[in-house]
Amino acid sequence: MKALKINTSKPYDVLIGAGLLRDAGKLIGRIHQMCTAVVITDNIVDSLYAGELCKSLADAGFFVRKFIFKNGEHSKNIETYTEILRFLADNHITRTDMLIALGGGVVGDITGFVAATYLRGISFIQIPTTFLSAIDSSVGGNTGLDLAEGKNLVGVFCQPDLVLCDTSIISQLPSNIFAEGAAEAIKYGVISDSTLFSFIENGNLKTNLEEAVYRCVKIKSSIVEQDEFELGCRQILNFGHTIGHALEAVEDFDISHGYAVGIGMCMISHAAYKNGYCSDDVERRINNALKLFGLPTKCGQSASQLLKYIKNDKKRDGNNITLILPEEIGSCFLKTFSIEELYTFIENGDI
Repeated sequence: MKALKINTSKPYDVLIGAGLLRDAGKLIGRIHQMCTAVVITDNIVDSLYAGELCKSLADAGFFVRKFIFKNGEHSKNIETYTEILRFLADNHITRTDMLIALGGGVVGDITGFVAATYLRGISFIQIPTTFLSAIDSSVGGNTGLDLAEGKNLVGVFCQPDLVLCDTSIISQLPSNIFAEGAAEAIKYGVISDSTLFSFIENGNLKTNLEEAVYRCVKIKSSIVEQDEFELGCRQILNFGHTIGHALEAVEDFDISHGYAVGIGMCMISHAAYKNGYCSDDVERRINNALKLFGLPTKCGQSASQLLKYIKNDKKRDGNNITLILPEEIGSCFLKTFSIEELYTFIENGDI
């Protein structure tokens, strides 16, 4: 097992290894008093993993409650949020109790937002069950909901008390679900670690999963520790995400986050190459790495369609928005565009 301490305003540990779900009750009991533990999950994850988690919690002495909602991004909304709040109130959950997010990014995001706002704050644990959530959304305090007008337009930063990444779960994911996380791992390699990128493009990602999760989380933690509330350097984690989030909204969230981010990275790297910010080798290597996992590299949406939702992006500042552009593999930089300039730039990245 590997462990990382995340030194944010509320420090916490990320534990990475096989079999952690089985030991979750014991591990959580080390940092939290016995109480009511509310497991929040979706219907698919519930059928696969909730039984083992609930047993582990009960065996450790926790009183367990469970809330289940329908799987998918369409559930990451105000209606589901309200249903969870009312469930907690109906079950008399107090500030000394805790929530446990068991699932992918949707489950983690909505559970974190509930934890931040119910009774003005309650403890919560992240147990990610996808590669993407293990290396990205479960770490750093990202929480939020979607609106019809765009992705993650409602939310706060709320750090968990503990993150348990069970690699035995991640290793069994279907290839299309694993690929979503691969897109985020590729992102980490592009923005910060050329060695990690080479590790991925040489086909080593799934063969050494514990190391891959550790390296990705370490990159994110180092950035989050410098800029917890995304006021500066943390924006670099959004490489591919501005277009990716817009594409998700255009497609009414029928395209998965990892797939959309992969396309976003392709479009940005293509536009960066066309505008002289990077070499064609950077674009080629990103495309080839994505194709290793069967990820799409073509968009199919116009700049005007994407711009409608980019205008609502949470990173917009007045008439300006900052994009993350690749300079070389392992190094990106922030560049601010006006909305008008962005339209032209995206058109240059049309693929």
